[in-house]
Amino acid sequence: MRPSRRTLAIEPFHAMAFGDLASELEAAGHRIVRLNLGEPDFGAPAAVRRAMVEAMDGRPLSYTSALGMPALRSAIAGFYRDRHGVDLDPARVAITMGASAALVLAIAATVDEGDDVLMADPSYPCNRQDVASFGGRAVTIPTSPATRFQLTRDLIEQHWTPATRVVMAATPSNPTGTSIPPAELAAICDLARERGAWRLIDEIYLETADPSPDGTPQPTALAHDPDAIVVSSFSKAFGMTGWRLGWMVLPEALVDPVERLAVNYFLSAAAPVQIAALECFTPASLAEAEGRRLDLLGRRRLMLDGLARIGLPVEVEPDGAFYAFADVSSTGMDAWMFCGRALREAHVALTPGRDFGTAHGDTHVRLSYAASAEDITLGLERLGRWLDTLRSG
Repeated sequence: MRPSRRTLAIEPFHAMAFGDLASELEAAGHRIVRLNLGEPDFGAPAAVRRAMVEAMDGRPLSYTSALGMPALRSAIAGFYRDRHGVDLDPARVAITMGASAALVLAIAATVDEGDDVLMADPSYPCNRQDVASFGGRAVTIPTSPATRFQLTRDLIEQHWTPATRVVMAATPSNPTGTSIPPAELAAICDLARERGAWRLIDEIYLETADPSPDGTPQPTALAHDPDAIVVSSFSKAFGMTGWRLGWMVLPEALVDPVERLAVNYFLSAAAPVQIAALECFTPASLAEAEGRRLDLLGRRRLMLDGLARIGLPVEVEPDGAFYAFADVSSTGMDAWMFCGRALREAHVALTPGRDFGTAHGDTHVRLSYAASAEDITLGLERLGRWLDTLRSG
């Protein structure tokens, strides 16, 4: 008896080791400042929490359709219309068990064995593992500060292969917090469409992105490419990480295939969570989410100014999400050693770049400013004192 070859090929989340060590240190009585978590500290909007309590009043809670409650799918379509000016048939919206399930379904629906999926290095590590699970090959494209650690049309053209089936992009990105400029994203989508490849765009952090110069929200890829596959989530802008609810917008050709996959893989997302999530799209909840985005701007400034002060440069300032991608090479340590020592000696938890790719895995660490302003300040003060000691020694 043995596990499947698929499981043996999947890499672990290496950075989880630092979370485990942080927990051990906390259990030993140390105050650990966690700047490693990509999780907002503000929780779900108030109306959503109230709706969840009401939904759990003892009423029967049946399975929903595999693609989700019609009312929630319609609310999401209305959100794209009102916020982004995109007319969207609710039948193209699929509700999923978190954005993670949406990514699995999107890759399952588009990738066959031997297909190539182009994606940025650095990028979210599970994307590579999902592609490998379905027999595809993740072609990771090294990026740089010159491209905002993002894909460009030129980079995709340089790395295109005869087996390219999907171009995958995330804007804003985890781990860098940087966005692809709308004109560049449009050019990427045009190239992929012209060559017959799917466009899979991760917009999980889109509603945390800085507005355009004219004050309008950063546009969705759907504004230029209506047949892109777009993945989003209630986790980040709405602070609903543990609720495990996401969505995807599909081209018409993929609605039926994804529904067949969804009903077999997951059956449906949790009914009470879907009921509560309807309250995300009320004026009060949207205003609450916007207030949180503005609060994150203050935390971002606190993080970036603090990193500059202690000599850890961030070559490209984030314009969304809640991450800073800092270069630690000047310390003489690789990122893994830096994070290990920072945790043990300064009691600050960070995320080394190794999980996100190889191009910057040894030189960069990810810090999250989803933590409270108090924790950001304390964590940077501790890192600064620790680095001063190292440099003076």
